[in-house]
Amino acid sequence: MNLLPSGICFSVCVTIFWFTSEVDASWWHMGTLGSQVMCDNIPGLVSKQRQLCRQHPKIMQAVGTGVKEWIGECQHQFQNHRWNCNTMARDHNVFGKLLHRSSREAAFVYAISSAGVVYTLTRACSQGELDSCSCDPGKKGSSWDDKGTFEWGGCSDHVDYAIKFTQAFIDAKEKKERDARALTNLHNNRAGRKAVKRFMKLECKCHGVSGSCNVRTCWLAMADFRQTGDYLRKKYNSAVQVVMNQYGTGFTRALRKFKRPTKNDLVYFEDSPDYCIRDHDSGSAGTGGRICNRTARGADSCEVMCCGRGYDTSRVSRTTKCECKFHWCCEVHCRDCHEEVDVHTCKGPS
Repeated sequence: MNLLPSGICFSVCVTIFWFTSEVDASWWHMGTLGSQVMCDNIPGLVSKQRQLCRQHPKIMQAVGTGVKEWIGECQHQFQNHRWNCNTMARDHNVFGKLLHRSSREAAFVYAISSAGVVYTLTRACSQGELDSCSCDPGKKGSSWDDKGTFEWGGCSDHVDYAIKFTQAFIDAKEKKERDARALTNLHNNRAGRKAVKRFMKLECKCHGVSGSCNVRTCWLAMADFRQTGDYLRKKYNSAVQVVMNQYGTGFTRALRKFKRPTKNDLVYFEDSPDYCIRDHDSGSAGTGGRICNRTARGADSCEVMCCGRGYDTSRVSRTTKCECKFHWCCEVHCRDCHEEVDVHTCKGPS
């Protein structure tokens, strides 16, 4: 089994990626000994994280299988921007050296990864995949909302359990450090966890004669993770630059013109690179070869995406479904339409 180099491990980003790319499923079925050997060989974990890993191998496995989901959400949110949440193959961690800098992008990565772990664990609990949790045991008896009273039933997502475990595991390394960077990481981790709980929604089923809804049975359910991603993307846009306070115990806004950061805001210390040119030290993959929109005026425009270097245009063939018709009952028939389209890609640095 090949291990990632030790010494550089930022929060969940290295650890969880290691589970998905390096750990063979057979390790988890070797019992306590197999889990201990596996957990002891993950680079960069502090003692508290190794302890939790040994005690909860099924949770580790569940989180490992869900990591692609939150990385995919990160890449969706930034697909049309110079920094597109790109991952770095064969690097010390999944995002390369991006996390060496306390930038807006690093803040978003910490928040979305923390949120992703909460979401994955909550779902695993509700689906009965873990021995240590299931549906929320506190949702019993009667309650009420703006529509009146209802009875708790079904399976309410146990998000509080997931938040508690995620905080204990992910924050353990940062709490050991307690420097300026650790404080911002802890803040952004918490903002990510809170974001998932923000979008819990009450779902109900009506009971009564002819659907009269005399009695309602309700449960709390997580919203689609896209809502969390959209929310954290907005928090990225309004992230607050901070500096350490005079006592070295916390941080405050860097400039008076900035708003005071709340517990829901993302915070960062350092300015971001422009991500125009590939730079291994800053974690920038550059925009050479990226597809751009020649007619747009936003972040995905060729002018912005290509950083003034210009772009190449190529003619490509594309097949799409067209002239779709509904046939009773119940099929949709479409034709395959072929077209030639122009694709514009940014030039690399000269």
